[in-house]
Amino acid sequence: MGGMDTSVKVDGARIHYDVTGRGPVLLVAQSGEGDADRTVDLVGHLAGRFTVVTYDRRGLSRSRPDDPAAPVSVRQHADDAAAVLRQVTDAPALMLGLSLGAAIGLHLIAAHPGTVGTLVAHEPIAPRFLTAAEQATARADLESVRRAHREQGWRAAAARVAAVLGIDPHAQETEPGVTQFPFTEARAANFEFFLANDLAAVLADDLELHDVPKAAHVIPAVGRTSPSDGFDYLAAQALAVHLETPARSFAGGHNGNLTHPRAFAEGVCEALEIRTAARR
Repeated sequence: MGGMDTSVKVDGARIHYDVTGRGPVLLVAQSGEGDADRTVDLVGHLAGRFTVVTYDRRGLSRSRPDDPAAPVSVRQHADDAAAVLRQVTDAPALMLGLSLGAAIGLHLIAAHPGTVGTLVAHEPIAPRFLTAAEQATARADLESVRRAHREQGWRAAAARVAAVLGIDPHAQETEPGVTQFPFTEARAANFEFFLANDLAAVLADDLELHDVPKAAHVIPAVGRTSPSDGFDYLAAQALAVHLETPARSFAGGHNGNLTHPRAFAEGVCEALEIRTAARR
């Protein structure tokens, strides 16, 4: 397969997805307002070893819901991802979940057994994985983003998201030649949906550690430069303790897939015990 783009009808929406490369199926579930195109650099470094599937999450870009005002849940996002995978393969797939995408992957494992064989869960947004004190801090941080959105608009909220995640967009190291993603009108619309809908879904999400089977093939991962007190970093570490496995460390911070796509892809391959052709 290579370069194919199509869609699948699900309950209340049509989900757009892209398929690139060849090899074992690897679904990439993005974070924040990221759509199928946001991982273009990462996909370029993975497509030689995997059939990489990326998609526009419900409400983003080409995956428009029938009713834009209808609430969305993380579980519904997982149901959508399961529908995409059923279109692509009959076998358990590999999955890379990034932030919200990692939470979606964990829901997939809990609600759709056999759909995902191995999940790399990079800094999942999963507040209920945290201690009471950590969860209170996480919820306060997320509510501050929603408040900034209500009072000052999406640009202020986007800046607040970066601050909460320990990202300085103006002073972060990147690999050379990475694709830049300016805030176009389309990306702004995606941010609006994420802020108005998906943050509420995260705050309402009831996924707990005991919902993730200890026998599940889940690889927790964190960013090498992510703040160690960040709620997503702490959630990954809590997941690692639950699964009795160390969290792997990937290049960059929470958005390392964008800033260090080559090294991040190498980390994914190593975590899945598959080496890229360049390292053979």
